[in-house]
Amino acid sequence: MQIPLNIDWQQILLHLFNFTILAGGLYLLLYRPVKNFIKKREEHYQSLDQAAQKDREEARQMAEDYKARLSEVDKEIAEKKRQAQKEMDQLRQQELEQTRQQADALLAQARSATQQEHDAMVAKASKELTEMVVNAAERIALKSQGDPYGQFLDLVEGEENHGQDEQG
Repeated sequence: MQIPLNIDWQQILLHLFNFTILAGGLYLLLYRPVKNFIKKREEHYQSLDQAAQKDREEARQMAEDYKARLSEVDKEIAEKKRQAQKEMDQLRQQELEQTRQQADALLAQARSATQQEHDAMVAKASKELTEMVVNAAERIALKSQGDPYGQFLDLVEGEENHGQDEQG
């Protein structure tokens, strides 16, 4: 059977059937496995993305928890600093009070020593004054009688003159 333009319909149908078998075989052998591989790969990357998002969320949550803990730790540190400062102030106050007490004791000792030294000086001055007054009184008494040295010289001269008169 001859068709115009030399077309053999049987050959066309065989080629069409051959093409269908080829397309079906390629579909079964290549397209379906590649499509399944791509689907599995997409699922794998989606699961990785979900895991990454979950990890990101957990990391964000952990960061928030750490921030909260850090703020709590900062509050604790500030409280401990306040307590330490309070204790330091108390210790400083006690040390200052002890120093004041020691200073007061030293002042009392110094005053006592000064008073004793003052009393000793007054007693010494009084004694010296008494001695000076006694010496002055003796001198006044002796002046009225004359100078003892002068009296001694007069006495010696008188004896010399008296001894010469007796000899001469």
